[in-house]
Parts: sequence; structure tokens; C-alpha cells
Amino acid sequence: MNVADLLLEIKKGSTAAQKLLFNMLADKMLTLCGRYVKNRQDAEEIMLDGFLKFFNNISSFNYQNDAALFGFIKKIMINECLMFLRKKNVFTIVSETAIEEVPFPESALDNLSAAEIYALIVQLPVGYRTVFNLSVIEGMEHKEIAGLLGISTGTSKSQLSKAKSLLQKLITQKGIVYARQGSK
Repeated sequence: MNVADLLLEIKKGSTAAQKLLFNMLADKMLTLCGRYVKNRQDAEEIMLDGFLKFFNNISSFNYQNDAALFGFIKKIMINECLMFLRKKNVFTIVSETAIEEVPFPESALDNLSAAEIYALIVQLPVGYRTVFNLSVIEGMEHKEIAGLLGISTGTSKSQLSKAKSLLQKLITQKGIVYARQGSK
């Protein structure tokens, strides 16, 4: 069954069709939610809330193509993540203390897998991680990020710069550790 037909069945109230769509997208959406919140249980809860919101409002969604559907659900998930962070009062912008510039040897990435880099992103402070995800992963402009988070454009830019610096430092440290382990 193609996605357009699946959505028609969902609009008619088919729970089997809902389950099929959920199973098609759940892993990607859980990964997305996990980039914003560290705790897997919280990420799962947010993802379920996002799907529930989508299914409850499916009548207002007009299918154009698979990419538009994915983008629409992705946007719901991101908004659910941001609402969760606001409710938990864990979204804090890290202070303006300068992060030291770290030389970043390109070879630092050679020893790290995508999963390890993802794990390093999750270690960033919530404010850094959120702005980093919205800018680098989701491709949003600083003006849009500022509006979503209730911060200034300058703060968004600053948080991204600091997130990148800290991530470079974490990657370099992790890469050096692996290089040392490999040379033993």
C-alpha cells in the first residue's frame, strides 16, 4: 500500500493503517527526538505524543508527496521536543563564557563512527544542542531559531558557535583517545 492510500485509510479511522505508518517512521522520529532529549524514555514519550497529535489532526493534512508528509511529521516532533524542554525547564542558554578555541585535526573524525559523533552531540548542554540541531541538522536560519526559542538572533548565532567549538573539542578528545588505543 502506498503512503497516499495509507493516509486515506487513516482518515477513515483505520488503526491498522496508523500502525503501518507508525512502523514506517518510528525509528527515524525516535532518532530525531533523541537528538533533542538525552533520556530515551522521554524521547519515546515525545515521539508517541507527536504521532498522537498527527493522527488526531490528520483530517487537516493534505498529502502532496512522501517528502512533505515526512517533513510535516518531523516538524511536529521538533515542536514536541521544544515544548518538552520548555515544560521541564531544562532549556537554558549556556552563559557567554568563552570556550577556548581548539585546534581540530581532520584525522580526529577518522576513528569515530556516526553513532559516536551522535553520542557526542547528545552530550552538549541543552541550549547548545538545541540550537545546533535546529541549525545544522534541520537547516533552519538563525532568525527562525530565535523565534522558536524566544531568544535573539545573536544569541542563536553565539550558541551555535559555542556548540561547534565544544563539539570539536569533544571529537578531538575522543579521536585522540582512539588513536592512542589503536597504537598500543
